Amino acid sequence: MTLTELKYIVAIARERHFSRAADACFVSQPTLSVAIKKLEDELNVQIFERGTSEISVTPIGEQIIAQAQRVLEQTQAIREIAKQGKDPLIGPIRLGVIYTIGPYLLPSLVKQMIKMAPQMPLMLQENFTLKLIELLKQGEIDVAVIALPFPETGLVMRPLYDEPFVVALPKRHPWEQQTSIDANDLKQETMLLLGNGHCFRDHVLGVCPELMRFSQNADGIQKTFEGSSLETIRHMVASGIGITVLPCTSVPVEQIGKHKITHHKNAVDNAMLSYIPFKEPVPDRRVVLAWRKSFTRMPAIDVICSAVAACNLPGAKKLDLPAKQA
Repeated sequence: MTLTELKYIVAIARERHFSRAADACFVSQPTLSVAIKKLEDELNVQIFERGTSEISVTPIGEQIIAQAQRVLEQTQAIREIAKQGKDPLIGPIRLGVIYTIGPYLLPSLVKQMIKMAPQMPLMLQENFTLKLIELLKQGEIDVAVIALPFPETGLVMRPLYDEPFVVALPKRHPWEQQTSIDANDLKQETMLLLGNGHCFRDHVLGVCPELMRFSQNADGIQKTFEGSSLETIRHMVASGIGITVLPCTSVPVEQIGKHKITHHKNAVDNAMLSYIPFKEPVPDRRVVLAWRKSFTRMPAIDVICSAVAACNLPGAKKLDLPAKQA
């Protein structure tokens, strides 16, 4: 049994496909297939059931793969210890960020990290919350910036900031002159939502639960529209299709509640959008940094949290709270 074989079975379990797993491991499919057969023969069990269209994992295979993931994680920890020596701030750190945070946090975060830990470059990946949690547990990323709530996972997390939501309107909308908007009034409007898989979609549905029934049945086509990113939705609002809810870090704080904008880098926002805050209680989301309990580079965690605290995040409330298990 080799670490390479363990890596192969974890990849197959993730991809459910031999060819894709081989590509992910940078080997040919025959090489991977031979290695899996060798491991199954050695253990005298069948790890995978081969079907015509997909691969499934046997019950005993599930246990073997779970143990293989733990072995690979510990092996990576040994490599990190050896590489870093006595300085955990040397060497890259793999950071995952959800789609609705990355564009607004990363530009400032990367600059702060270069200042605070120049020998610890960030290897960045954007993805959905559930995918990032999976990659964390598999040891394929080290830490992730995600928003609560997320499923109980046994990960450790540290709160970073609370982020209020605002309503984005097209110019000349009847609500444009209001100083604040009641969340209950959203159900009167055509709402633009992110598609399934985005946790921010769930946050918006939490603000106005009545939208849930529109987004789940055929009549919803007339009432709600879905976009692939916040920036796509922002442009859809600007075109007058409807309104939406955005996290405040995606909006310049000086633009919220203002009706005459004289400076902003986004021309679409200048000419065609208005942002109005919610009435109390203002809906928001808590953004956290999450990592595995077995992660060894705790000073790196501290630096990332300090770097986020130093970032320019308009409207967000920075937090200084202890870590806890998620």
